[in-house]
Amino acid sequence: MEVEGHYYSVPHTLVGRKIDLRYTVTTVEAFHQGQRVASHARVDLRGRHTTVDSHMPPHHRHAKWSPERLIHWAEKTGPATAQLVTAILHGRRHVEQGYRSCLGILRLGERFGASRLEAACRRAISIKALSYRSVESILSHGLDAQPILPEPVTPHLQHDNLRGPEYFH
Repeated sequence: MEVEGHYYSVPHTLVGRKIDLRYTVTTVEAFHQGQRVASHARVDLRGRHTTVDSHMPPHHRHAKWSPERLIHWAEKTGPATAQLVTAILHGRRHVEQGYRSCLGILRLGERFGASRLEAACRRAISIKALSYRSVESILSHGLDAQPILPEPVTPHLQHDNLRGPEYFH
């Protein structure tokens, strides 16, 4: 369930069912047929997940996929792909929340080829766009073939009229 851009878990058996929500400044509650089925402390971080392990289906808790298996598969494409998959998995509170994104990224290699996927992952890392959607967009727009420009260096300016931070103390 989603409240103002943050995702909260409910028992997996209720996926696709009608859920009623009640939320306050501090709490988010989910009800199914008048019974409370989940309660979470409210979090104001958009695009993030709050998940209770017992809400996940057993095959997610003991999935055939593991972070090591996904990273190993990504290494076959290249180091940037492995680095991106690792970052996605470790960027989530529960690594299982990153599985779909990682699997989607790895499937892009079937559609666009391993070398293009590796270049797209390298670009995604360089611009800190660590998501399936970003990699897919890079590939769809052919940005993987464009050179990655170095970050601009801000010149250190010296001038009599410029004051540094020590002036304000």
